[in-house]
Amino acid sequence: MAFMVKHMIGGQLKDLTGGLTEEKPEAEKSEAGAKGMTQEEYEQYQQQLEEEKQERDANFAQKKAERATIRTHFREKYRLPKNELDETQIQAAGQDVELPTELAKMIAEDNQEEKHKQSVLGQLSNIQNVDIDHLKDKAQATLEELKNSAEKCSLM
Repeated sequence: MAFMVKHMIGGQLKDLTGGLTEEKPEAEKSEAGAKGMTQEEYEQYQQQLEEEKQERDANFAQKKAERATIRTHFREKYRLPKNELDETQIQAAGQDVELPTELAKMIAEDNQEEKHKQSVLGQLSNIQNVDIDHLKDKAQATLEELKNSAEKCSLM
């Protein structure tokens, strides 16, 4: 109801005063004026915001690519099917995406452990109640005996 009264009386009051209301300059009507800046300051502010946004987006894309690289690594390691989305994210980064250094160290350690496990000694260490050092000593002693017996042999 107050709106109706203001609308009816306000229009008549405006006509009576001849529209002598104070008009704001153009700069204050824009967003720059609303924030208390000049137009030039406002444009610089907007440019700075845009640059910060682009930098954040680039960092975000880099992080996404690093995560995709990690997932790809584990898919290869465990022979899982590839994911096209990960490859797309890696390509979208545009740079050479590397694994984080801590993860790279962990992977290198895992690879060394796997190589050791795949070796003969690694396989023997998996068998329970086997003393590797004792087996090494016994093998060396056997080789020494064979060398000594070969030296004593008259045919050779």
